Amino acid sequence: MGFFMPAETTKDRLVEAMHRLPADATIEQAMEHLYFLAKVDRGLQQADRGETLSHEEARRRLLG
Repeated sequence: MGFFMPAETTKDRLVEAMHRLPADATIEQAMEHLYFLAKVDRGLQQADRGETLSHEEARRRLLG
């Protein structure tokens, strides 16, 4: 399941993420938080599938 705590459904994962936000969080902050968690989760899933780059390949791509 990646970054999120084990849960049965996507809805459960979303509710848990929202409970972790400060009480005065804005809708925009909540959306940014969910987007960040989704990207982390996606990256962890890719890593689990072996879809990663070596340090040298990442460096080559960044530096051109």
